Amino acid sequence: MFPGAWGRLRLYALEAHDLALSKLERKLERGRDGVPQLARSGHLTPAVLRERYYNQLRPYLLAHRSRHGLTLQLWLEASWPRGTSRNSVS
Repeated sequence: MFPGAWGRLRLYALEAHDLALSKLERKLERGRDGVPQLARSGHLTPAVLRERYYNQLRPYLLAHRSRHGLTLQLWLEASWPRGTSRNSVS
């Protein structure tokens, strides 16, 4: 439509695991529903989600670590019911 007009345009998007973890703090309904949906569609794995939470997000949380850990645990249980994967969070 406009050849060459968008040569410097760069689009960036969060990777699925990072997108899910960005929803952790607010816990809005659409975030709660989105995480299991991303898992069902094959875009999330419990091991990577857990690893990124503990290594990349949790060290920088200033408050409510236990609440966020509980939210992550609920997401793991909703997205991967027991018996389908190892999903416990400490």
